[in-house]
Parts: sequence; structure tokens; C-alpha cells
Amino acid sequence: MGLSQELTAVGLVAGTEGYETLTQALDPHWVQSVLDATGTATVRRRKLPAEHAIWTVIGMALFRDRPIQAVVHHLDLVLPPSKSSTAPGIVTGSAVVQARDRLGAAPMAQLFELTATHWARTSADRHRWRGLAVYGIDGTALRIADTPENERAFGRPGSGRGKAGYPQLRLVGLMVLRSHLLAGLALGAWTEGEVTLAETLWEKIPDHSLTILDRGFLSYAPLHHLHAAGTARHWLTRAKANLKWRIVKKLGPKDSLVEITLPRQLRRDNPDLPETLSVRAVGYQRRGFRPQTLLTSLLDPLAYPATEIATLYHERWELELGFDEIKTHTLEREEALRSRAPERVRQEVWGLAIAYNLVRLHMEHVALHAGIAPLRVSFRGALLELRDLWMTAWSISPGTLPRILERLHQHLALLILPPRRPRRYPRAVKIKMSNYPRNV
Repeated sequence: MGLSQELTAVGLVAGTEGYETLTQALDPHWVQSVLDATGTATVRRRKLPAEHAIWTVIGMALFRDRPIQAVVHHLDLVLPPSKSSTAPGIVTGSAVVQARDRLGAAPMAQLFELTATHWARTSADRHRWRGLAVYGIDGTALRIADTPENERAFGRPGSGRGKAGYPQLRLVGLMVLRSHLLAGLALGAWTEGEVTLAETLWEKIPDHSLTILDRGFLSYAPLHHLHAAGTARHWLTRAKANLKWRIVKKLGPKDSLVEITLPRQLRRDNPDLPETLSVRAVGYQRRGFRPQTLLTSLLDPLAYPATEIATLYHERWELELGFDEIKTHTLEREEALRSRAPERVRQEVWGLAIAYNLVRLHMEHVALHAGIAPLRVSFRGALLELRDLWMTAWSISPGTLPRILERLHQHLALLILPPRRPRRYPRAVKIKMSNYPRNV
């Protein structure tokens, strides 16, 4: 059974007629368009042409525990041998590396942008809050292979015991918080700040949306432009402790319209900024936590009640959970990405983002069929289901597959999680770092 057949089989688990299968979701025309746009389309016959190299990179993420060469054969990506040859289509490790080098990172980046725009916006439209699509922006870091080339390209963070054990790259993600689908991704060297990397993501936020931010992204210029440049593009974040403002109007208990005076230097650097920024300050306290103040561009207290805003802000944590799904489950808690050269590192990250979205897309189909929210579906369960089905489809006859699919469909309830309990305790570190010196 070929890859497209396996993907179609996976899509059938999602349920009712009319849902997109994963193979339909990742439209072959999209793949061809990004190859044509970047000039990487394969002209002459190869054992591993460009379009198959794309699936190899995605498969590397879905099968993190398998050697890359095994991924190629497992996903049935090798072209059949020519009529004049009886030798099987074996691809060596060096051939895989050469195919990845020919492909480069640009087609994977463009394919992610193309698919994320379609998938994420469709998902966000399904799960609106008071007419607004709910997004989040936050950053994280990924360890990469410890090679001189990677260290020169991405840098190595410091630590209390000297330099860190691995080079790292920095990521900033734009995510649909109510389905965990990535809508945008920016990656760069460790030395690049999250606010700087996020500059490429603001323009991807659609109209009639609310973006929830960590307070580290409380930067006046991008937030003003986000709100002013579109229609109903709102933001919500937590106030910094030393931030000062003037109360203009009381809107309710611990709810005020306030005015923040922008620093003069910031206005000199950005002449289009106003002298003051009018925002809404909402104070609240959750049991077991210190009092907090939220700042938002949602100025209407009737359309956007303060109690709902306070509850909604904590959906920002969904982005952290999404990063955990990528690192802990998709990457199987491996120390570092596999790629040993900077361009292949970037390529692997974009493939990882596409693979993660494919799993999340499948989970949303499952949730729609079950009539529940996408976050009630187990990511680990869905990921293992997809892996197991691909392995099964690869090793059995096609006639046996419908019975296996029916069994998976009957066991769909195993993927559904109970409703989340509210957290009543503050975050804390459970495991202390080792006191041993770093092995250089």
C-alpha cells in the first residue's frame, strides 16, 4: 500500500462522509506549487524526488523513533525500479541526505505557511469567543545537534555552570488556542529575542480576532499596529508590575478604562504612535494565586464582560501545552533534533510543524464527529493511532484494512479525555538540575 492510500485510510478514522482526509488536506497541488515557486521541483527521475523528500521530512517527525532511512522505506516513498532493472528501490543514507539538501528549507517553510493559513483559520472560525477567533503567541527553544556548524548558525545559551550542553534555536509560534493548530511560526538563532521574531507573525493575525500574549510581549508599537491596522484585531496580556497608567473611567469593580503614556524615545523612533494608549485594565484574583491585572484592547464592558476576560486569559497556557505536545510526545523527549547542518535543521523544524498540524487536524475531525471540543481528544492517543495505522497498513493486505478501521472507529472513545479540572495551585519546579559539571 502506498503513502496516499495509507493517508486516506487514516482520514477515514475521523468519521463521517464529507470530512477531508489527511491526503486531501495536504493538497498535492500545494506541494507542487511550493516546489515550483522555489525552483526545487524534480525534473529528471530519481529514487527520491523532491515531492517524496517533503514526505520524508514530515515522516521524520511522525516517526521520531525510527532511523531516517527506515522512514523512507516505511512510508513507501521510494519509486519503483525501472523496467530494465530488477533491483529493489533501495535508498542509501547518503542519498537521503543529498535529497534533503537539494530540497532545502524554503519549500518546507512555504508549505507550512500555505497549509497553516488554510487549516488554522478554518479551525479558529469554528471555536470563536463572542465572535472573535482566539489566538496566542509565545516562544520556546529547541535543542539541536551539537556540531560546529549548528553552533555558529544558532548559538549556544549560557548557564550557571558555563555554556549549555547543546546549541539551541528559538521559536515563536502563533497558535489557535482552542484547537492547538499552528497558524504561524518564526525561527531564528538563540541570540534573537522573542519579540523580534514575533514581528513576522503580527500580519498573519486575521480581523475579528483576539490574541492572548505573555506579558513579555507587552510592546506598545506592535500592539498598537495590531489593533489599528485591521478590523477588530484585539489583544490581551498581563500587566507588568512596574507599569504606570492613569484611570480615565471606572467600568465596574476592578475594571477601568486607563491611559498609558508612551515613552518619548519610543515615539521618536515610531512617529506614527499616539502620545497615549487607551486600554482596559481588569483586576482579578484566583484562589491560591496573587492578584493580577490584565490589559486589553477590548474596551466595551457589555460586549466583553470582565469575568469572562479573566477566565479567557488562562487559555494562553494552551500554547505551552502545544509546545509540550511537540517536544514530549512528537519528538519523544529526545535531547536534540536529528539534523547536523543548519539548513537541514530549519527544514526539519518546518517538517515537524506540518506533521504536528496534521495530527491536530485529524484530532479536530475526531472531535467534530464526537461532538466535543478538540482539546478533549488525547494528543498522545491520536499520535499513536496514526503511527500504528500506518505501520499496520504497510504490512497487511488491503482487504484486511476495513476491519481494522472499523475496530479503530469503535474504540474512538478511548481518545476522549474527561473535562479538565481547574488548577488550584501555583506552578513549581519538580526536578532540580544536576550539580554535576557539564561534559565538554
